[in-house]
Amino acid sequence: MASSSCEVAAITEGVESREDLKSMLPFLPLVIRSSSLVWPSRVVEVLKAISKGPDYSNINSGESLFTAISDIRNSLYLSAEPLAPFAQDGYSLFFDELMSRAESTKWFGEILPAMANLLLRMPSLLESHYENADKLLDGVKTGVKTGLRVLGPQVAGIVFLSQELISALLACAFFCLFPVTNRGAKHLPTINLDHLFENLYESYSKNQENKIMCIVHYFERICSCAPVGFVSFERKVLPLEQIPTCISYPDADFWSKSVAPLCSFEVHNSGFIEDQSNGALEVDFANKYLGGGALHRGCVQEEIRFMINPELIAGMLFLPHMEDNEAIEIVGAERFSNYTGYASSFRFSGDHVDRRNVDSFGRHKTRIVAIDALSNPGMRQYKINYLLREINKAFCGFSDLSKYDHYKRLFQNSGPQGADSEEHYKYGNVLSMNNFLVRGSNDLIEDSGEKSTWCLDHKDKIGIATGNWGCGAFGGDPELKTIIQWLAASQALRPSIFYYTFGIEALSNLDQAKEYKS
Repeated sequence: MASSSCEVAAITEGVESREDLKSMLPFLPLVIRSSSLVWPSRVVEVLKAISKGPDYSNINSGESLFTAISDIRNSLYLSAEPLAPFAQDGYSLFFDELMSRAESTKWFGEILPAMANLLLRMPSLLESHYENADKLLDGVKTGVKTGLRVLGPQVAGIVFLSQELISALLACAFFCLFPVTNRGAKHLPTINLDHLFENLYESYSKNQENKIMCIVHYFERICSCAPVGFVSFERKVLPLEQIPTCISYPDADFWSKSVAPLCSFEVHNSGFIEDQSNGALEVDFANKYLGGGALHRGCVQEEIRFMINPELIAGMLFLPHMEDNEAIEIVGAERFSNYTGYASSFRFSGDHVDRRNVDSFGRHKTRIVAIDALSNPGMRQYKINYLLREINKAFCGFSDLSKYDHYKRLFQNSGPQGADSEEHYKYGNVLSMNNFLVRGSNDLIEDSGEKSTWCLDHKDKIGIATGNWGCGAFGGDPELKTIIQWLAASQALRPSIFYYTFGIEALSNLDQAKEYKS
């Protein structure tokens, strides 16, 4: 028993001293006491009551649920951070009027108590996460930092979260327990669900109701069968300065002289990116704030994806907005819902069983990259500096740094390779991380070069599944964006683009693009 106590003490002391946890503490509702992450005692009382069901807690309606949420928030001293004015009305409307009696009985009798139990376990789930972070390969430290932390601008990095921890974090968002005071200063997106429910009440729409139905369905699924995999969230950066062992932000001269061959181009006039079966990297037509209007009124491509794959929402907790030379890649987010329609016609259409294979890191082989296009660029989009911004944004998202040696040959004339040792450390380790993590193959080979990094023996040739990025609400020219993405994917040495036109008339002859490759 004594040795066990010593082990626990060592673990908790390590958690308390971790820099990654320190960066997150202002954005978590937990506190550290006696070297342990804990909820305040009053919060534990309320959550334990909820976990025992409505006969004990008397929480059997949206109105009483919101009262409990307010009680917990007061115990966390969050009353100075008021929720959206009509959030209470939104919770009441959904759970007391829109939800059927049978569904409501199940929700308050089974799902909500299970969510309360998840929240009670959140401190231990986080401690376990930090204990095991940075030990992705058979419990051995690899030098790759994977712990939950704020992945700030211009610093590439990756976070690995278990699906179980994500479910606890999303339950925390449902209960609106994340502090928000400092999020704006760090350019972090919305994370609590109060605006999602407020918008349901303030300007009711059927698509907003169905967005919430997707979230509710997610909780029903994970509370009946806890997921056991992992999801990774990576900030990708094209350094603006020239860095050794890194591909830097290409200039216009480089692009005009590129000799990269065009990759294959396959047009799909029907179907959706998320349904592709080629194992491709799927493009999220993102807002610079990850998730866009997912937790507000938004209901187009990015927001829909965040509803049917709700684990994506976890990235909104710790990923600040993207700058022009950045992208965010998320691997492993499971899909839980089917849907029909788009924007105002969006409807939840039932359960989805995600049958995609799992890699050796426990991630579903669903690879999503968020890249934000220029918003309403008008005639500016044809000017060289804006063209450069868009093609480099796409290239950042599409790049696969495990192909660094191949990129280096293509970029050998793009600029000087000298840099000081501090920058080499900052970016060089990122390259090692990507070499190690990109595919999750079982065939790991140690690099014999000076960097002594890890790389993967890739068996997959991963293409790009995309469509009308930056068009629609963002006002981009579909034909121009098609060419930009094709060039970026080719420069990134992707083998193919699978282009989904969504029936846009301007792209009706896109099949003819294949002629240019020949």
